[in-house]
Amino acid sequence: MEKPGSGDVIVVGAGIVGLTTALVLAEAGRRVRVWAREPSERTTSAVAGALWWPYRIAPEALAREWALESLGVYEELAARPEDSGVRLVEGVMGETRLDGLGAWAARVPGLRAATAEEYPGTALRARLPLIDMPVHLRHLRERFLRAGGTVEERTVTDLSEPDAPVVVNCAGLGARELVPDPGVRPVRGQLVLVENPGIREWLVSTDRAAGTTTYVFPQPDRLVLGGTTDEDDWSQVPDPRAAARIVERCAALRPEVAGARVLGHRVGLRPVRDTVRLEREVGPDGRVLVHNYGHGGAGVTVAWGCARVAAGLAGPAA
Repeated sequence: MEKPGSGDVIVVGAGIVGLTTALVLAEAGRRVRVWAREPSERTTSAVAGALWWPYRIAPEALAREWALESLGVYEELAARPEDSGVRLVEGVMGETRLDGLGAWAARVPGLRAATAEEYPGTALRARLPLIDMPVHLRHLRERFLRAGGTVEERTVTDLSEPDAPVVVNCAGLGARELVPDPGVRPVRGQLVLVENPGIREWLVSTDRAAGTTTYVFPQPDRLVLGGTTDEDDWSQVPDPRAAARIVERCAALRPEVAGARVLGHRVGLRPVRDTVRLEREVGPDGRVLVHNYGHGGAGVTVAWGCARVAAGLAGPAA
């Protein structure tokens, strides 16, 4: 085997966090390989609803900064939506108040209270990045390859396996066994894809009494309806009863959804942890291990901010 150079990095994981981290490293001049058990299009990231918004992620102060840094990148990528999969779309975030968000909200352009005509209750209106994940993951992968990176499909069972002086662990839910870290657990999310009957804006509504969050996300070729937050549920098989309830809740908000033809069902397991693990370890042999996992349902929202921190922790090429 060729001895790895001092600038070599192996990133474990090819979801949104892994690919973004690998891209940041490669565009900084590092020689980067991605090792992943499955291709990006089969990861949880590929089925994410993918609206930018800080969502159930800690540590809160750092997560807001990571999110705002990522927001800046997505705003730039939205200039080329067909290539990047990123669009800036108007919508309403129900059951949310400006004074309940904190100082970070002032840095989100155009965020304001919704009017009674826009939403029957307390809500915010905003123009936020809404990301078509299959397109975006392809964009990241192609950009990474152009930067000289390589992608290998291989299963990693121990973080000592990668043959590089720097390893970045972006294994998501896989970190539960790989690290091992029993603090990483799944929160199952189910979506229904339907034909879009003409909806142009996204909508999120939370029923705290029922413990449900309902959302409608218009993508170029489909309407994404959600969702569920099933804690510690490992099933990746769509539940027909859950799907029917999702459509019913969405139709209560947007009646035109009721008759939309169903195109498919998706399930993803969010890699939730009490707090994101973003830190560096140095082994007795000088080998560097950087952890970047535990983002839950906010991986898209914080991907670029976390990737840049991880790249800094990886250190400069010697």
